[in-house]
Amino acid sequence: MVRMTREERRAHTRMCLMEAAGKIFSRQGLQQASIDDVAEEAGYTKGAFYANFRSKEELFLAMLDERFAARLEQIERVLASGDGLEDQTRRAGADFVDAMRSDPEWERLFFEFAAYAARNRDFRDELVTRYRSLRDAIAAALEGAKEHHGGPTAMDFHEVSLMLFALSNGFALEKLLEPDAVSDDLYGQMLLVFFTGLKALAEERAAAAVKRA
Repeated sequence: MVRMTREERRAHTRMCLMEAAGKIFSRQGLQQASIDDVAEEAGYTKGAFYANFRSKEELFLAMLDERFAARLEQIERVLASGDGLEDQTRRAGADFVDAMRSDPEWERLFFEFAAYAARNRDFRDELVTRYRSLRDAIAAALEGAKEHHGGPTAMDFHEVSLMLFALSNGFALEKLLEPDAVSDDLYGQMLLVFFTGLKALAEERAAAAVKRA
């Protein structure tokens, strides 16, 4: 049997704690769940929890970091595919829905922490910092891919990235509340309509600028 290094053991403990937290938070809710509950679910002591995280909030942010990194990787992979807009939006939509399906409790947990952030300024600042970092990375990825689609751009890519966050969160909320009414391919369709509209707006503005010149 291969023995893990100290760093590997610590990484394994963190992973187990985050997996346990997802179950406990989803089952009991943020306010009712305790650090003792999370540690017990993971098979560790409270001391092991505090050796890795200072609070439930910090643990959630670590979980968020992992999911944001995975989301960015998915988006970059789709943009690098070289496919047409319709294929890319369909693939991006499918990736998002697959991620939701693989961890069905995550969206409920995310919205609960978002509501908590609205009432807790320190935690909100931490959450917003991560939001802005991912939005900046997505904006950079979109800008890097614009050469493939060509043509003028309608607006700043940071604004586009912010709109994409609003689209994805809105879709996730509707899917959470009415799963039977929201089809799996709806998000891909939303993305296609959104980017087709952006392209049309950019072309219209470019044509208007030529007329004024």
